[in-house]
Amino acid sequence: MRRLMIADGSDVVRKVGKRILSGMGFLVSEAPSSLEALVRCEAELPNILIVDSGLDGALELIANIRRLSEGASVRIYYCVVEADLRKMMAGKRAGADDFLLKPFDRKILTSVFAGQSMAA
Repeated sequence: MRRLMIADGSDVVRKVGKRILSGMGFLVSEAPSSLEALVRCEAELPNILIVDSGLDGALELIANIRRLSEGASVRIYYCVVEADLRKMMAGKRAGADDFLLKPFDRKILTSVFAGQSMAA
């Protein structure tokens, strides 16, 4: 089972995302702050990380994950509220692999993550 972490300051977003993604076969953990996400990633690196762009220190979190010994293997999704090119480019420069638009729902998460939960 693949590990996925949601780093988002919103309890509701984390709870909804966890319910949907757990139902798709992911082992989902949550972090309400960049610092907590980094500490958890240092203990056990997830396969996939969703980072909310509104989280304090979001770009630093992505860069710090990339600096970890196995950090290059993590698939990082930078979550933005709108397709803001400047914000997206900052996420890409920090090391994000891809983007998710918020608010996300079951349809969006299913289309993005279907087939990734069991992939090696």
